[in-house]
Amino acid sequence: MIDKIRINRFLASSGLGSRRKVEDLITRGSVFVNGVKVEDFSITVEPGHDKVTVDGDEISLPSNPHILVLNKPVGVLCTVTDGFKRKTVIDIARDNGYRDRIYPVGRLDLNSSGLIILTDNGDLAFRLTHPRYKIDKRYIITVEGKVSEETRAELESGVIIGEFTTKPCRIKLIDADKTKTTLEVILREGRKRQIRRMFARYGHKVLSLHRSAIGDLFFRDLAPGNIRPLTADEEKRLKNQVGL
Repeated sequence: MIDKIRINRFLASSGLGSRRKVEDLITRGSVFVNGVKVEDFSITVEPGHDKVTVDGDEISLPSNPHILVLNKPVGVLCTVTDGFKRKTVIDIARDNGYRDRIYPVGRLDLNSSGLIILTDNGDLAFRLTHPRYKIDKRYIITVEGKVSEETRAELESGVIIGEFTTKPCRIKLIDADKTKTTLEVILREGRKRQIRRMFARYGHKVLSLHRSAIGDLFFRDLAPGNIRPLTADEEKRLKNQVGL
């Protein structure tokens, strides 16, 4: 018999989105199990036995979950759809034959490039984005001006940006001259435009930002705009890093 799992994990793993998103579906009364409205996040379901519906549509776990990696170019949005008809990461996936319900894990803003995971495995998506699971995301950035050692040390320790304080990170100098500085930044969180806001606090405008690795995976074979499934070894390593 298949083990029972919590309803929020079941919905996330079925490709409906992050844990937070599916919990919003429960809160607004859209989720039913065997005809009964779900009002408690802690209830469990048995996949393949219990009937789960969302807004009247029956939901099931994917038989072969997709885990894809894309090297996002600048100018592409990390969203499923865009009201202004701009190109999204999902458009790239569909252009390459991936038609199932997948979504991006985390975000890279329009003017940033680099690696992003797309999947219909909500449990994996949740763990990759939650700081509790301590997954490093590496970025190569170039900023205006010369970044001082004092600034770098303060940024590594955590700084106040608007309504929150960033968690400690690692910053390594790669190259610098009088007009610009190139650095590697390693984070375990990913607030909206966090790196740009961190350096803007010290007067350094980010000129380019590229995510170069997720965990210990660099995917160096991927040219900008290219997408592919993870290899069996890559998938195993990624899941091991988040405890799946």
